[in-house]
Amino acid sequence: MERSSGILMPMTSLPSPYGVGTMGKEAFRFVDFLAAAGQKYWQLLPLGPTGYGDSPYSSTSSFAGNPYLIDLDLLIEEGLLTQEEVDAVDWGTDPARTDYGRLYEGRYPLLRKAFERGREALRAEVEAFRQENAGWLENYTLYTAVKAHFEMKSWNAWPDEGIRRHQPEAVRRYQELLRDEVEFYRFVQFLFFRQWKALKAYAQEKGVLFIGDIPIYVAMDSADIWAEPQFFQLDSDGFPKEVAGVPPDPFTADGQLWGNPLYDWEKMKADGYGWWIRRIEGATKLFDVLRIDHFRGMESYWAVPYGDTTAKNGKWRQGPGMSLVGVLTSWFHGTSFIAEDLGYLTPEVRQLLKDSGLPGMRVMEFAFDAHGESDYLPHRCNENSVCYLGTHDNDTVRGWLETTGEEDLDFARRYMHITPDEGWNWGMIRSGMATSSVLFVVQMQDLLELDGSARMNRPGSDSGNWQWRMLPGAVTEDLAAKLRLYTETFRRTEPLPAEKPENETAAEETEADGEKTE
Repeated sequence: MERSSGILMPMTSLPSPYGVGTMGKEAFRFVDFLAAAGQKYWQLLPLGPTGYGDSPYSSTSSFAGNPYLIDLDLLIEEGLLTQEEVDAVDWGTDPARTDYGRLYEGRYPLLRKAFERGREALRAEVEAFRQENAGWLENYTLYTAVKAHFEMKSWNAWPDEGIRRHQPEAVRRYQELLRDEVEFYRFVQFLFFRQWKALKAYAQEKGVLFIGDIPIYVAMDSADIWAEPQFFQLDSDGFPKEVAGVPPDPFTADGQLWGNPLYDWEKMKADGYGWWIRRIEGATKLFDVLRIDHFRGMESYWAVPYGDTTAKNGKWRQGPGMSLVGVLTSWFHGTSFIAEDLGYLTPEVRQLLKDSGLPGMRVMEFAFDAHGESDYLPHRCNENSVCYLGTHDNDTVRGWLETTGEEDLDFARRYMHITPDEGWNWGMIRSGMATSSVLFVVQMQDLLELDGSARMNRPGSDSGNWQWRMLPGAVTEDLAAKLRLYTETFRRTEPLPAEKPENETAAEETEADGEKTE
């Protein structure tokens, strides 16, 4: 990874007339904006299908794509849908928020129409896609079809024990019983990955690469756990023995109870960490750089008794450490990784980060303590790190200003030399750009100087998250030019070639014509 910068912008947050951002023209337009602004990276949140709570970090599959992100206009262009059919759906009236309830009701009927129109014409392409992705696709499509068959119950509540336990005979029986449904979900995944492939190819042409998240845990109600429960700490009935979370801290007295099942690290190690290798291999098909979420959980993790309503009674358990991290970095030696090393950091976690050689994260909103010496202060950001103003779990800069004490703000103002003319947002962008960190990333909300209502996620809260959307027309040539100036100034991109005056260009052309004549 070379000195560069990028923007954190969820795909769902792109403008769209159909309720949520997609992989259509606005995504291509955003790539153009990144390239014009001198940004090398587009950082995304996970792209998997979401379940209860709409969190991209709680997906029903570690491999599948989110059907909400399939662009409907592209399907109209292909003749798989009509404009009238799409316009007939009530997508809501607020272009700044995603209404996931409306999406759930409106999206799937349209995708089924596309399936019925395209299943025969695209059968050969879908079959090729199936063969290429059989390792995960067959389990995911059957899981999704059976889940719908059993009225969306979690897999460990399915009334048929055979399919609940993923027994081969039951798998074959339900594949036949639900053949049409399985084929539909396979077609949807084909559409997703075909559109993603086109977007990624366009981005590469423009010199833009993708950073994607690898959530450390997977959702209990997921195809991953249903198909391979032996790699997780489950009891004989398929329920977790302990679940994931983080301990209480000054911000959350009860801690955070995530509720994900925990890995059986001994069994994973005995298998050569094959599950993780397959997972990372799938992610490399989507992203160019992978951010390992909750990296400290690789050293030790907080395990909470299943059934507890808070994370208070958890205990630290030993994680796999370099046993796993070393396998991933050596197996995927051509892939760049970022370690999300935030949270409660012990000497052991710091040592693991050092041993891994991966760049850690520095979040500027955590840096400014008038009476302390934070590792996140810009002058303490070493080269092997990634500097952020804030992540998707942080408030926007304007929201942060409203919730930070005056002493800390005064210190930050003096430290970064914030002036009224430049303002807080761009003063902090300048300070982040100036760090030694190999990569600097800014949230799109902070480029647009939005207030706290544009915050993407509030950890510990169960509602109102993952909804922010950028308004149409927010991305402009002037904004790209301003960001490029900052990026060039701090040597995170090459300057554009200077344009020659028209009279000089004309003189050169005349001289060249003369040489041809001779």
